[in-house]
Amino acid sequence: MVSLTDEQRMVLRTVRDLAESEFADQAGTWDGELPWENAKALAERGLYGINFDERYGGGGLTELEAMMLIETVGRVCPDTGYLLNTQLMLAPRAIEMFGSEALKERYLPPVVAGEDALQVAISEPHAGSDVGAMNTRLEEDDGDLYLSGEKIWVSDVPESSAAVVWTRFPDDSLGSVVMDFDADGVDVNEHYTNMAGHHQTHFFMDDVHIPEENVLTRGAEGFKEQLRALNWERLGNAAMTNGMVAYAIDAALAYAKGREQFGRPIAAFQGIEWKLAEMATEFEASRALAYQAAERGVANDRVPHRLDASVATLFSAQMAERVVSEALQVHGATGYQREHPLEYLYRFVRGWRIGAGTDEIQKNQIADAIKREGVPTLLEF
Repeated sequence: MVSLTDEQRMVLRTVRDLAESEFADQAGTWDGELPWENAKALAERGLYGINFDERYGGGGLTELEAMMLIETVGRVCPDTGYLLNTQLMLAPRAIEMFGSEALKERYLPPVVAGEDALQVAISEPHAGSDVGAMNTRLEEDDGDLYLSGEKIWVSDVPESSAAVVWTRFPDDSLGSVVMDFDADGVDVNEHYTNMAGHHQTHFFMDDVHIPEENVLTRGAEGFKEQLRALNWERLGNAAMTNGMVAYAIDAALAYAKGREQFGRPIAAFQGIEWKLAEMATEFEASRALAYQAAERGVANDRVPHRLDASVATLFSAQMAERVVSEALQVHGATGYQREHPLEYLYRFVRGWRIGAGTDEIQKNQIADAIKREGVPTLLEF
């Protein structure tokens, strides 16, 4: 595990105290809605945009601290951990990394203030993991750029002002742009509800004007950098699922200590003890992988290695499904009821074996990395 600095400890104590005092009562009850009041409570204390530049209202820290924040909050309220992950590690981060100064000044302050959300739009009906099969395209007309195509499975569009849209450029290279959802030519009327009860959108674009300053990346090198930046999304997902798992273990432990059968708490039975031990072991292993990857990423010019990121996200996503399932098992029939927090969490964590790259894609990434570079030696840690 990572060794915390005094500053990190101070931040995490503040975050934990805030979450326990203001977020805990509503945890597990958001029913697919975004917990904006929690985001604003964090923003009021200067914590919501912890890894963004202070010029835009952020805390000026790194993605390592952002991951700690996501896990700490998610341990108390998984939905708030989810919102933090999407806004600290995905679209707004891409804008800070690759956007013009005008773009950063326009889009980042409302996000950091907990007043707006930005999304990432990559998948299309016939192009999910196969990014090279994308049909969304920018065309140039008299020096202006116009975007046409469709994107699917984009989260929380009704509560977001814009998206980072991955697209083809007129020269057929791949890249990304920022597109406002209220722009002329955008149709966002087709919405779905996924297994966890969260909103996802299939939207269409027809000659949407994209100002030149809204271009983030283009060309082979720029797109390669954006692909590398996805490794932070993967590590953000690992931090988020780790927080959810901690929530589930805490709930299972409390229930096992309080639930009596045959004259004693079920936590005294070896069968339950072994479940708790296995859950804790998997959780600690997942945390170690995630924070090791993040530390090395911060040290490596703030870009994680794809082997580190894929190993951490694959392990955490699979671990989360197993551990939350066992936490629900500890609760027995009580945990299996609709609207029980663990029943909801079980449905929620299942999605993270698909989002940000399926298990199978992560395994492909891992295999490709070790075929090229081998498994790291101790000297490389």
